[in-house]
Amino acid sequence: MELRTLGSTGLRVGLLGLGTVRFGRSEGLKLAQPSALPGDGEIDRLVGLALDLGVNLFDTAPAYGSSEARLGRALAGRRDRVVLCTKAGERFEDGRSHFDFRPASIRASLEASLRRLRTDHVDILLVHSDGIAEGPEKFGPAMAEVVALKARGLVRAAGFSCKTAEGGAMAAEALDLVMLTLNRADMSLASLLDLLAARGKAALVKKPLDGGREPDPAAALRLLAGLPSVGAILVGTLSPAHLAEMATALA
Repeated sequence: MELRTLGSTGLRVGLLGLGTVRFGRSEGLKLAQPSALPGDGEIDRLVGLALDLGVNLFDTAPAYGSSEARLGRALAGRRDRVVLCTKAGERFEDGRSHFDFRPASIRASLEASLRRLRTDHVDILLVHSDGIAEGPEKFGPAMAEVVALKARGLVRAAGFSCKTAEGGAMAAEALDLVMLTLNRADMSLASLLDLLAARGKAALVKKPLDGGREPDPAAALRLLAGLPSVGAILVGTLSPAHLAEMATALA
């Protein structure tokens, strides 16, 4: 699989990354085909296949239920083979999201994530935005805390998972990476890609197949792969066959 460098971070990742929200959460997801949580054996087989296919970027978050803990267990003994991305600022409890962007909460969130992931650092830490008023007054302190955690060696790259063009542009100025939604049904944030490229930053693309609604996944992935500043395309699947098909599409 093609490897790409994420901006100036030095991180090298396969073009296809694996999103793991379905490892630990089945509620409140806008998916075409909801699924039950997988067993440990299913996760182990999927992670093993991903590594065999050249997928080395794994994306998780505290808001993904038990995903971090289950991913940490599955990656035991293989941490040096992967690039781990997690987030801070959102948790999902009692059927809904709770947000806290105070610096102390960002720091405590990462500390808990490190325990669940069984590691002493994460490669990427993203502020997990709620999409409301994505400006520096609200998110500046949280972003500064992620940068401080990077300086401490707990994080290798700092980023922002945005929902608006304003938030993505703000993060492009201050951080290493921006995660954004892009798919053929929703290209509203595509204007950020040229901005990121101009600043030597990378984009991590989420929801590339529109929650399973994309009729031609291979064509959609190839389209996204050709856009400026795209460093990795994250897909969230529990199907080994589907994962292999997507890896082939980007080979």
